Amino acid sequence: MSTPESIERLGDWKGYRVGAVDRYEAGVKGLRRQAWIELQPDPGREKRCSGCNELVDGVHEYQERWIQDLPVWGADTWLLVYRCRLACPRCGPKLEQLDWVDRYARVTRRLADSVARLCQVLPIKHVAEHYGLGWETVKAIDKASLERSFGSVDLSDVEVIAMDEFALQKGQRYATVVVDPRTKRVLWVGRGRNREDVRPFFELLGPEGCARVRAVAMDMLPAFELEVRHHCPQAQIVYDLFHVVARYGHEVIDRVRVDEANRLRDNRPARKIVKSARWLLLRNRENLPTPEDRIRLKELLQANKALMTVYVLKDDLKQLWSYRTEGWARRLWKDWYRRAIRSRIKPLQHFAKKLVPYVPGILAHCRWPFHTSLLEGINNKIKVIKRMAFGFRDHAYFFLKIRAAFPGIAR
Repeated sequence: MSTPESIERLGDWKGYRVGAVDRYEAGVKGLRRQAWIELQPDPGREKRCSGCNELVDGVHEYQERWIQDLPVWGADTWLLVYRCRLACPRCGPKLEQLDWVDRYARVTRRLADSVARLCQVLPIKHVAEHYGLGWETVKAIDKASLERSFGSVDLSDVEVIAMDEFALQKGQRYATVVVDPRTKRVLWVGRGRNREDVRPFFELLGPEGCARVRAVAMDMLPAFELEVRHHCPQAQIVYDLFHVVARYGHEVIDRVRVDEANRLRDNRPARKIVKSARWLLLRNRENLPTPEDRIRLKELLQANKALMTVYVLKDDLKQLWSYRTEGWARRLWKDWYRRAIRSRIKPLQHFAKKLVPYVPGILAHCRWPFHTSLLEGINNKIKVIKRMAFGFRDHAYFFLKIRAAFPGIAR
C-alpha cells in the first residue's frame, strides 16, 4: 500500500484523493507543528447537492479551502481541499455535500465532535489552546452541538416540576431554572424571576401540558406562585424546605442576633461573641466542622435565652418536612406556632404570622416529598459551570450548558 493510500484510509475523506503532503516543525510555518495535506476530488465519485441532496453531474467551479482536521503525527493537520460547486438544475450553484465536513465549516466534523466532547469537561480557553483554534470558533462549535442535542425539550411526560432562581451576575440579576424532580432533568432556563420572565415555560408547556402538572415545588417567591396558579390552577404548590429555613435564618436568627448584640453593647466581650456567631447559628449542628465549634455553640446557647429559643425552633420547624402524614405534620405546626407566639421574641412572632398563608404548601410536602437537595445541587453545579467559563456573556449558550449538565435519568 502506497503512502497516499495509507493516508487516505487514515483520513477517510470520502470522495477525495491525497495529493501533496508536507510537515513543518514548530517555528517554521508557525508556532505549532503542522501537517499539510492536499485533497484532490476523485473524478469517479457521486456528487450530491447540499441544497436538495440530489445527484448532480454538472460542475460550476472548484474552490480552494483550508480545513482543519484532527491532529495526526503529533501535529495540527490542515487540509487543502478543492471543494466543488455543483451546477444543480434545481438549486443553482451549490456546494457539494460531503459526509465529513459541513457546508461552510473550516473544521472537519470529527474535529468538531472532538471539540464538543472536550468542552464538556474543560473551559473553552483550554480546548482552544489544545487544538490551536480560536476561542470564538470553539464556542460556536460547542453551542451548535448543544443546540442539536438540547435545542428542543420533550415535555410530554412532565407531571411535577420544581422552580428555583439563581444569580446570573452581581447587581440583582437572576435567572430561573425549571426541573423535573423525578428524573433530575433541567427542562428550561430563562432570564429573570418575575411572572413575565417565567411565562415562556408555561407557553412552551401548552394548555394540555399545564393541565397535566400535578405539583410544583418552589420557594416563597410570589411571582412563581401567581404564574403557576394562572396556568396550572389544579397543581399543588409545595414549598421548599431550604428556602423556608433560609428565610427563617435571615429574618429571625440574624435579626435576634443583632438585637442581642445591641443589648450587650456595654459588655464588649459578650457582644463580640454574639456578633461573631452568625455561621454557628445558621449551620446545622451536625455540619459544624470542628469539636471546638460545637462547644462554642453550646456555650453561646446556654448563655443567651433568646438565641437558644430561635435556634431550637429552627430545628423544630425543619421537622415539618420529615412527616409523611399531613395530620401529624399539622399538629406539629400548631405546636410550633403556639411556641413561637408565646416566645415574646418579635422577629420570631412576625415570621410565624407571615408563614401562616404558606402552611398548606408546606404540609403538601407530605404528599409530594421532593428532595430539596436536588435544587441546591443544581444551583451549586451552575456556579461551577459559571466559574469554569469565568462568566458567560451569551446567556443562551450558558443555559444550554446547564441543560446539558442535567440531561436526566430514566424513571
